[in-house]
Amino acid sequence: MRAYKSKVVTPIRLPDRDERTANLETAGYNVFNLDSDSVYVDLLTDSGTGTMSDEQWAAMMRGDEAYAGSSSFERLQSAVSDVMGFERIVPAHQGRGAENVLYGALVSEGDYVPNNTHFDTTRAHIANAGAEPVDCPIEGALSSDQQFAGNLDVEKVRDLADEVGAENVPAVLVTITNNSLAGQPVSIENLRAAREVADDLDAHFVIDACRFAENAYFVKEREDEFADHSVADIAREQLAEADAIIMSGKKDGLVNIGGFVGISDDGALDGLYEGVRQRGILYEGFTTYGGMSGRDIEAMAVGLRESVEEAYVADRVGQVQQLGELLAERDVPVHLPTGGHAIYVDADAFFPDIPAEQFPGQVLVCELYREGAVRGVELGSFAFPDTDRPELVRLALPRRTYGTDHLEHVAETFESVAERRDAGETTGLEIVEEPEMKELRHFSAELQPVN
Repeated sequence: MRAYKSKVVTPIRLPDRDERTANLETAGYNVFNLDSDSVYVDLLTDSGTGTMSDEQWAAMMRGDEAYAGSSSFERLQSAVSDVMGFERIVPAHQGRGAENVLYGALVSEGDYVPNNTHFDTTRAHIANAGAEPVDCPIEGALSSDQQFAGNLDVEKVRDLADEVGAENVPAVLVTITNNSLAGQPVSIENLRAAREVADDLDAHFVIDACRFAENAYFVKEREDEFADHSVADIAREQLAEADAIIMSGKKDGLVNIGGFVGISDDGALDGLYEGVRQRGILYEGFTTYGGMSGRDIEAMAVGLRESVEEAYVADRVGQVQQLGELLAERDVPVHLPTGGHAIYVDADAFFPDIPAEQFPGQVLVCELYREGAVRGVELGSFAFPDTDRPELVRLALPRRTYGTDHLEHVAETFESVAERRDAGETTGLEIVEEPEMKELRHFSAELQPVN
């Protein structure tokens, strides 16, 4: 049963097939280059693409646009304290701005930074600071039905520190949920273990908390210790382990723009907070607006509180599960159990005859658009070159945006793609142009069909 009703609608259209094929060619077989009005169901990302509530729109009317000392910032600060447990925040225009502010203050040339699995912008910011991002997922994370497949392998972190020296590991990172590994959740038990290893290494423990509410929901469902706790209480409990958090408000902040860094009020972290605050002023804006308008700040303050409401988060995760079931019924190789924000499809299994060097995930992304104007994103060897990543395609659902008919259209589109595959009408892709910074090439590189 849905937890909300619609008040505002946007017309969408399904371009005919010839138009879709021409659009793909013009876009260089990169769906980031498509115009949004040529997309029928847009599952490229859940970042900033969701629908805000009436309470959020109402709050925007009281936005205080003062350069310094904004009352809107005070309301955001209060919401972050109540919902996430952090009193000291440095706002940014979005999550990657927060990454730049924090990692620029925390990471130096020659450092190594372990994470359960780095996402694209995280990996790029750490590499840009001269450090080496190191993935430490648990063994067999996507080859079984583990309840917390997103966990960090703390023994891999210890092995890394033994190899490079603990003094060269300034931070231990955990992303909740683990976006790069099928949106799988992380247990509080594992967060406590990550906290312990960070202490042993005299390193900072950082949580990327952009989907903290969804992770809390899975903890309630799957971790016995917290079965009788509320999502709101679990949200605070899991973040209490961290020295610092990074938040993209465009995910579980339920807004279209904005983010922040949160620093624990532990006195030992005063220096880190001041360094982050000064970088925030330099790169984002003064500490009480940080690249956001007062209206955006007000919307996030309300959205954070809404994100931990039981009815909302159950509906959110339930819709993702619904799409997973529709695809599994059609023998689409989706990762199960499903994550909190997206469905992840095994492109290797879907296109077994397309070799990895011809980017089967990107082929699937392009075929989904060709057959149904559905836009997803590849998170395999195209997005993450020179890493040992599975060939995944992510279908990320915007929050509070699509209905069951849209999900059914996505499932039917997969059937059409499978028919083309079985008829031998699909082919691999090759890159014809890419940027110098390969960590972000999937945003702008252009491809063409092989042969």
